[in-house]
Amino acid sequence: MVMRTYDGSTDDVEHGTHRTGYASYRRPDARIARVIAQALGDARTVLNVGAGTGSYENAAHTITAVEPSLAMRAQRPARLVTAIDAVAEDLPFADGQFDAAMTLFSVHQWSDVDAGLREMRRVTRGPVAVLTCDPARVRDFWLYEYAPDVLETEARRYPPLHRLTAALGGHTAIQPVPIPLDCTDGFNEAYYGRPELLLDPAARQACSAWSFVDDRARHDFDISLRHALGSGAWDEAFGHLRSRPAHNGSLVLLRATP
Repeated sequence: MVMRTYDGSTDDVEHGTHRTGYASYRRPDARIARVIAQALGDARTVLNVGAGTGSYENAAHTITAVEPSLAMRAQRPARLVTAIDAVAEDLPFADGQFDAAMTLFSVHQWSDVDAGLREMRRVTRGPVAVLTCDPARVRDFWLYEYAPDVLETEARRYPPLHRLTAALGGHTAIQPVPIPLDCTDGFNEAYYGRPELLLDPAARQACSAWSFVDDRARHDFDISLRHALGSGAWDEAFGHLRSRPAHNGSLVLLRATP
């Protein structure tokens, strides 16, 4: 039996507490959307597991969305399909029901990632696309110098890529996803060349890893980054990132076919 929180989710984040206003900061980026669309190919019916607010759901597909969190379902725009209250580990669908499936920035929050991916494979006859971060590269980001506990949390929560490929089976290709300088999807690495934006508490709140550190750690980060920006230390070390059009960080897309 999958244990669920008061909010309905099965993960380690209470979305009702930490994700108010999430959709304002986690807006789909068109360039990342193209990578996802290419992975789904010409699929007509697409399952979106851990669908959240519906980012990257494409009107060209007939979408079935699954989202266990009541708070996240409530933030889905009215133009999108209503998400089904279910969990990845126990999908209420027939074998091979969908042409394709996707899960985006979600697998690190599941209670049993192996079971969830096996379920996605079971109900999907075509490609399964997984947008996630490579935990082996998470600490390479400059944020580690200012908020190490946050990135240690991220590195610990993201499943290793070999575990994902083993659970999906079949043939899996792993594609690095470049992050644009003006990326509209506000995960941590989206601010690689715009460090000032991470001084906004609401922007940080839209990234679940920040909910795992205490107020003192968030305060210390704010003070240290402000000081580094004011003194020029950040720009001396990382200023070249301000003009880099895209950043190859930890973001990857796995595409698995039977």
